[in-house]
Amino acid sequence: MVEGYNGLLTATVFLPAVGALILLLLVKGNKNVRNFAVFIALADLVLSLVVFSFFDRSEGADRFQFVDKITWIPDVGLNAHFFLAVDGLSAPLVALTGLLGMCAILASWHVGFRVKEYFVWLLVLQTAVMGVFTSMDLLLFFLFWELELVPMFMLISVWGSGRKEYSAMKFLIFTIFGSGFMLVGIVAVYLTPGVGTFDMVELSTKTTMLTSAGLLIPMSGLFWLFFAGFAIKLPTWPVHTWLPDAHTDAPTAASVMLAGVLLKMGGYGLLRINVGMFPSQADEFAWVLVVLGVVSVLYGAVITMRQTDLKRLIAYSSVSHMGLVLVGIGSVGISEGTLSVTGLNGAAMQLFTHGTVTGLLFLSVGLVYERTHTRHIPDLGGLAGRMPVVAVAMLIAGLASLGLPGLSGFVSELLVFLGAYQAYDWPTVLAVLGIVLAAGYILWMMQRTFFGVRRDSFNDLPDASLVEALPLGLMLITIIGVGVYPSVLTDVFESGLNPMVDVLNGVINP
Repeated sequence: MVEGYNGLLTATVFLPAVGALILLLLVKGNKNVRNFAVFIALADLVLSLVVFSFFDRSEGADRFQFVDKITWIPDVGLNAHFFLAVDGLSAPLVALTGLLGMCAILASWHVGFRVKEYFVWLLVLQTAVMGVFTSMDLLLFFLFWELELVPMFMLISVWGSGRKEYSAMKFLIFTIFGSGFMLVGIVAVYLTPGVGTFDMVELSTKTTMLTSAGLLIPMSGLFWLFFAGFAIKLPTWPVHTWLPDAHTDAPTAASVMLAGVLLKMGGYGLLRINVGMFPSQADEFAWVLVVLGVVSVLYGAVITMRQTDLKRLIAYSSVSHMGLVLVGIGSVGISEGTLSVTGLNGAAMQLFTHGTVTGLLFLSVGLVYERTHTRHIPDLGGLAGRMPVVAVAMLIAGLASLGLPGLSGFVSELLVFLGAYQAYDWPTVLAVLGIVLAAGYILWMMQRTFFGVRRDSFNDLPDASLVEALPLGLMLITIIGVGVYPSVLTDVFESGLNPMVDVLNGVINP
């Protein structure tokens, strides 16, 4: 049984929320608000990097580290705990959240409307996402999952543009709908005779607690209840339609957090709960995940090629790239032989690399829109001559997105395809076509946005300032660093996924 109280994760998770409270009550003046928000985000980034750097990924090390576990609400008769911990799956995502949180704050430097409330909601959002990636109690996991809805809804509906109220409400309805399925699954697991716990570590390491008990809902039903909640957040076809609207109308920082870490909550949930707690069902229904993944990859890529709005183009490309996560998870459907960690490692890597790549794309688009006041691609052109820093950042992000060797996207996509091909060869080949299509729409976007003839009204556009270039630089360092030295992540992810693979191999080869 995992026990202890370290305190580091509690500080990492709740520092942004405490900072938001101080910001709301004590800090006055827009300049002071911005400076204080940057300080809190920087401190949380440092804490998240400490968690990642000091995570022991060596063989024989404890699987779950930096444990904070105390009995929670015992008076109401629930066997629930305030239980935070990280393993190899969650430690990199904690670092990703800290990085993108910092970049989102810096990207909001020029926000001039209700500045204090804006930064308060951004910081609360960071606490919610950190909580999802570190919670090892199903009830606590669900509470953090729901907490994320409020700040994102406010950021889109108040500081967004266009049909912001419609997009915010659509995001809220879709997510709450998925959360309802997940809540039913959580309650059913807890009430199953012989279970009576929300402890995700215990449930994942002792899967017989579920398989041998008299379940209120069949195991396959529980698998699909959780899948529904996570698939909407990922999102996958056909429950993806909220994403393009939300991205199009959200402010830049909200788009960065939405694409960078909120979508990753869905993929993380699939790996942590659907694969970790229901290995037999993951093996049985892997083909469904692969089919949905391939459809998402191809559908997303084809629809992306029809977009003329920069934000909608990146949003639909996210549907395509998140489909690769499902394809990677589908590698657990291998019918004979021994399952390797390759496909699952690729899916986890895709969560991280897509977060940095798409975050950088949205940061760059935000700078383009701020200067040109348009995201309509046919109205742009020739911007590289006036905005070379933004052009280089967006070009590298685009090349990483289509899987250029030497950049982070290549590593994750290669691992997904190598792992999935062992289980489903032809569907995997079809998924590769999505990368071919990605090359088409990424290069088309770059050529028409940054090259060609420049309009006279764009001749005096300024390039990124130092404050604006800093988050671009942080993202570029991460994308290139992971591309050149991928084992800094793959080794960590593998340490968290290997225990899942061992259980799955017991299912595949009983």
